[in-house]
Amino acid sequence: MTSTPLPSQPAPQSSPQPAVPGPSGPAPVLQARALRHSYGEKAGATLALDGVDLDIRAAESVAVMGPSGCGKTTLLHVLAGILPPTSGSVVHAGASLDSLSDAARTRLRRTSFGFVFQDGQLLPELTALENVVLPRMLGGASRRAASAEASAWLDRLGLAGMHERRPGQLSGGQAQRVAIARALAGRPSVVFADEPTGALDQTTGHSVLQVLAEACQDAGAALVMVTHDPSVAATCERTIAMRDGRIAQQFHREGGAR
Repeated sequence: MTSTPLPSQPAPQSSPQPAVPGPSGPAPVLQARALRHSYGEKAGATLALDGVDLDIRAAESVAVMGPSGCGKTTLLHVLAGILPPTSGSVVHAGASLDSLSDAARTRLRRTSFGFVFQDGQLLPELTALENVVLPRMLGGASRRAASAEASAWLDRLGLAGMHERRPGQLSGGQAQRVAIARALAGRPSVVFADEPTGALDQTTGHSVLQVLAEACQDAGAALVMVTHDPSVAATCERTIAMRDGRIAQQFHREGGAR
């Protein structure tokens, strides 16, 4: 893929689980501390997250793996401000997400976070260009500016000439590229991806992953990706292995558990 130009120290916790920082460098764009999240009433509540500490740094790619029910999707949703933690905190740009109003969290997800889901979640009645433009306009961008930015991303991701096609006229890989363009058009600081290649064949999935990882890095956006597939996780700089709502282990791409 050819790139083109694009238009505090954490407090210690009492939990025995070790903190999982990112590599040394600038302050993290996301900092989670002592995250706990439960589903259900207190007596029969299911503990999905059990004291998670995690730092995510700019342009870093992190895969979150683990068996079903280990808490990886819950972690993604809490980090993205979709779910409030039962306790603990997530800090982005110096602000704790749980201190924000619902409207402010919605605005944060629209302007600072990008999302890529397994099925793309494109609006079928809109063209590829319109699917990318709509969130930008909802965030306050003018149609002209949003269209120029969307066109640049679609072209960069190999979709030149397909701007006016609707999702039903695109292959699965092409539709996921539209979803990636939509996620990155707003220049987010973090992109969250939930099984982004789960509905694709292996060859197409590998191509989409390469596009996603390179585009995030070029845009300076961190990538946090939930996956069941070790080969998908291996494309990221860091892999977090979860078990029973806790971070059990982390691996860096050069090898070695920590």
